[in-house]
Amino acid sequence: MLKPVNKITLDNGLQIMLKEIHTAPIISHWLWYRVGSRDEIPGKTGISHWVEHLQFKGTPQFPAKETEKAVARTGGMWNALTYLDWTTYYETMPADKIDLALQLEADRMVNGDYKPDEVESERTVVLSERQGRENSPSFLLGEAVRAAAFRVHAYHHEVIGDTADLKTMGRDDLYNHYRTFYRPNNAILTMAGDFETETILERIQQLYAAHPAGEEPPRPQRAEPPPRGEHSLTVEGPGETTLVEVVYHAPPAAHPDFFPLLVLDSLLSGPSGLNLFGGGGISNHTSRLYTAMVEEKNVAVDIMGGLPATIDPFLYSLHLIVHPQKTVEKALAVMDGEIHRLQDAPPTQQEIDRAVKQSRALFAYGGESITNQAFWLGFSEMFASYEWVTKYIDRLAAVTPEDVQRIAQTYLRPQNRVVGTYLPRNGKTRS
Repeated sequence: MLKPVNKITLDNGLQIMLKEIHTAPIISHWLWYRVGSRDEIPGKTGISHWVEHLQFKGTPQFPAKETEKAVARTGGMWNALTYLDWTTYYETMPADKIDLALQLEADRMVNGDYKPDEVESERTVVLSERQGRENSPSFLLGEAVRAAAFRVHAYHHEVIGDTADLKTMGRDDLYNHYRTFYRPNNAILTMAGDFETETILERIQQLYAAHPAGEEPPRPQRAEPPPRGEHSLTVEGPGETTLVEVVYHAPPAAHPDFFPLLVLDSLLSGPSGLNLFGGGGISNHTSRLYTAMVEEKNVAVDIMGGLPATIDPFLYSLHLIVHPQKTVEKALAVMDGEIHRLQDAPPTQQEIDRAVKQSRALFAYGGESITNQAFWLGFSEMFASYEWVTKYIDRLAAVTPEDVQRIAQTYLRPQNRVVGTYLPRNGKTRS
């Protein structure tokens, strides 16, 4: 996976990262923008995601329907993702067809139309997407927990945005957001696959050199204050399953404590992949929480954890599906018992070795395809640098049992968490 990477910056500030992989006649091309829900303010939540949708409405040179057909004819795929800290567009195509992707992304960086009728049409789409998510108990619970965890920082709101803002934002709001953040000096172009670096770089320069750099985009500077105690909340809604989400304020990806917390997550709830685009899965049935909560005490149907890689401090999450014949209180008591056990005594070296091995395997699965390798090039640059990826395995291997105990003592404290419970109106909740 860790082949040499060529990194170049054009005069207009566009960063380029190229990784030659000649194992198959395929190229994956990604264009990353440093803009996500972290950059949004009340009244304009969800604007980054909505702009992503509008970027597929086409330009005079690349009308939407014709472009979609052209990509399909190559046998390639294209899509986009909007997240907390970034937005990215990607195409994976046969190597001899990649110029279509290069032209397309260079063009829609500067030539989006944002026609009023298309803005209104897409308003209906994003509102429908929002309403669809509201049918999911896990989304409703997660949104409430996030809002409670962040009172000040823009991580407070979901990437999809708030319904009130999606109903009131107009064409000028969206177009101004596009023109502010979609600039070469706010973007990184990453490619992996079957190309020659000098040839592809010359083509990129031809397409992007004339794009002007913009001013540095404004960034909300609103650091979240430390929590002042445990926060508990309840969400009620349709369904028959009781859910619990427990989140602890956690360090950002560039912090030295991030890797020990990854190992702790693997040990407690099973390894979770950081590659949002996809990768292999590994069973969590050897984890401490699954063993105690599902197999031994039978207080939960399932348990999973997650630690996203972010620019600013975010959250370490534990998600429980409570057994229908057990109470939330009993499930939390078992979970807290396992956390206290880890805080009171370090895990064995054998447990650490297994947790590290599982995390390493998941990391490898998430980087085995050309598409995923191009993903890692840009993804790591959004919150740190590509060195974060090249040293990933070494940093995991350096974690000791004492590191994991310290992390548990530092971050997994009741005063540092929010506990959210979803109670189904249609189910029978035991008291």
